[in-house]
Amino acid sequence: MTKKIPIILFLIFFGIFKAEIAVSGCTIGVTPINFGNYDTFSSTPLDAAGTITVNCTGDVNKGNVTLGPSSTSGTFNPRRMKRSGGSDLLDYNIYTNMTKTVIFGDGTGGTSDVQVKRQGPPVPWSENISTYGRIPPGQDVSAGTYSDTLTATVNP
Repeated sequence: MTKKIPIILFLIFFGIFKAEIAVSGCTIGVTPINFGNYDTFSSTPLDAAGTITVNCTGDVNKGNVTLGPSSTSGTFNPRRMKRSGGSDLLDYNIYTNMTKTVIFGDGTGGTSDVQVKRQGPPVPWSENISTYGRIPPGQDVSAGTYSDTLTATVNP
């Protein structure tokens, strides 16, 4: 019998504004990572993807995007989702690359932030950042809805 668990990862993104010579700033939009159902008996990891969109004004040339630690575990590795109405924890992580070798973080503790940069004339611009999520296999957790909250920041 297969035990499948619905997984939802909530990502909360905030834009941080920084004044330079003129008022400048960036905002962040997100397509969240939704892992779907996790099969506790599967021997392969459960992967999913999302997108962070950075929108900046014309006077911002570049920015760094960081992704905070898990609100459940307080760490980058592993990040953990918690079962709604329960105490079970499900390890997962978010990566900056498709091969899932670089943990998306703030540049500390073995993580990496992502740089965005204007391409072209000084007009409002945007850049999409792909995010890659993975839940490792073999975690024996109860059925339920699991979630975690992460905070993304862009510093122009």
